[in-house]
Amino acid sequence: MFNALVVNKDDEGKTSAAVTQIGVEDLPEGEVTVAVEYSTVNYKDGLCIGPGGGLVRKYPHVPGIDFAGTVEASEDDRYKPGDKVVLTGWRVGEAHWGGYAQKARVKADWLVPLPAGLDTRQAMAVGTAGFTAMLSVMALEDHGIKSGPVLVTGAAGGVGSVATAILANLGYKVAAVTGRPETAEYLTGLGATQIVAREEINETVKRPLEGETWGGCVDAVGGAMLARVLGQMEYGASVAAVGLAGGAGLPATVIPFLLRGVNLLGIDSVMQPYDNRLRAWERLAKDLPMDKLEAMVQPATLSDLPQLGADILAGQVKGRVVVDVNA
Repeated sequence: MFNALVVNKDDEGKTSAAVTQIGVEDLPEGEVTVAVEYSTVNYKDGLCIGPGGGLVRKYPHVPGIDFAGTVEASEDDRYKPGDKVVLTGWRVGEAHWGGYAQKARVKADWLVPLPAGLDTRQAMAVGTAGFTAMLSVMALEDHGIKSGPVLVTGAAGGVGSVATAILANLGYKVAAVTGRPETAEYLTGLGATQIVAREEINETVKRPLEGETWGGCVDAVGGAMLARVLGQMEYGASVAAVGLAGGAGLPATVIPFLLRGVNLLGIDSVMQPYDNRLRAWERLAKDLPMDKLEAMVQPATLSDLPQLGADILAGQVKGRVVVDVNA
């Protein structure tokens, strides 16, 4: 038997989450069983834990959309007991039981070997948010980052924090957008050279094109903020869009795309091909400064998760929450 955070729904549709003991026989099907060491807290986890159940369709459920640990048993030749692995995406923690348990069983295709230079705790300090940030930076680089600063919206969150640190470490000037003035010191510590108030970017779009200000953008917010940013990009610059916190709508016109050649790059971290996942993790091990990574981390245990799920939905979580599932 081992510990897991299990979410249940009663006959009236109300959900509740509690740390419970379960057995290996309770785990869903999969080729590889992993002794989980660390997981994280992301926005989707908050939805899964929260009162409405959010993304979960079948109960009981173990949330946790990513994890890192050690292979315990494997029916796939690619993974042997003792191998260190990391998993992000593939709707783990949503449609399939996830990382908020001391053991997990998943399909072998969903895993990636932990790259040299990262241990399991560091991998989850990176987590899905950091993986998404790296995919965003790779997409911007593939399309060519222009001369101006790279804008990062939602910079104090998980994706924004890691994107800021990576871009700064690669030598780019980073303008970090935040709605919380108290996070300015944190963001400059990650390498941001400019702090931009959220209100300054999130004003109503008055003109489809404004001054050419930003050489690239990682947008972790979406909605009206994304629409405003599109009109501020340099000619031929790209926006890597990863977030829906500001809504799925895009109140913009085609003018930034037609007259300024702006590229809107959608980043999906859920079903990335294996080669791209491996490339992103290897880049993270190489290009993300670990000292800055530690500045983003707050530790947690399984018993902390119900409150943390509520906190992240309320926008009260800064940086990265790393869950030690064995603590």
